[in-house]
Amino acid sequence: MFTCFISQVEPKDVSQALEDTHWIQAMQEELNQFKRNKVWELVSKTKPPLEAIRMFLAYAAHKNFTVYQMDKQALRAWYDTLSRFLIDNGFTKGKVDRTLFRIQDGESILLVQIYVDDIIFGSTNKELCDKFSNLMQGKFEMSMMGELTFFLGLQVKQLKDGTFISQTKYTRDLMKKFRMEEKSLVKIPTNTSVKMDMDADGKVVDQTRYRALIGSLLYLTASRPDITFDVGVCATFQYAPKESHMTTSKRILRYLKGPKSYGY
Repeated sequence: MFTCFISQVEPKDVSQALEDTHWIQAMQEELNQFKRNKVWELVSKTKPPLEAIRMFLAYAAHKNFTVYQMDKQALRAWYDTLSRFLIDNGFTKGKVDRTLFRIQDGESILLVQIYVDDIIFGSTNKELCDKFSNLMQGKFEMSMMGELTFFLGLQVKQLKDGTFISQTKYTRDLMKKFRMEEKSLVKIPTNTSVKMDMDADGKVVDQTRYRALIGSLLYLTASRPDITFDVGVCATFQYAPKESHMTTSKRILRYLKGPKSYGY
């Protein structure tokens, strides 16, 4: 699946990559974007991958416990302060996901996930959730927001028969942004009769806008795995997008008009 998101002209080794000026330019642009957006700091400290949130919700559904949310006005050193506080109170920090904390109490476990100024948490023991809420509100100016219903663009419904996630509002906003509200629904995300290639003679479209659309669609795969392959194919043309690529990508939005959600 990873190959779906790689350029069709991907070099086979380092030496070949260094001989390809287009590849070097593309990689340099990626590094520049990382530097501008301070991605290194976000990834290492305060921004858990969306996949981590999905795993958190899946585990909560598997263990049949409710996930709650609280937030606070973020401070510059909020993560470091909170991290030290949790560790001092017996929590352990994840070795892979540094924004995930856990504590064990007998056979019960409490999980805490941090995202900037938002915190989601849950436990197999409701009393641990209450204790954690009181602990946090006693130390910080936290606002308890109750059961988790919306997080990082994900709408969450925690029901007795499972936890269901969707991105209806995010999708609706995306359609409005790309002026697709009035377009008709299609039954499949891409036209199977159209061959996707570099379209060398095609009309060039705005690269920034195309990348914005692809990035948004990739984010939607969190709740719509049925579009993952098609979005991945469209993503391979981000370096030199043509009108045909934009049309195909927008078609995926038309497909998303159909109601659908996924649950655990």
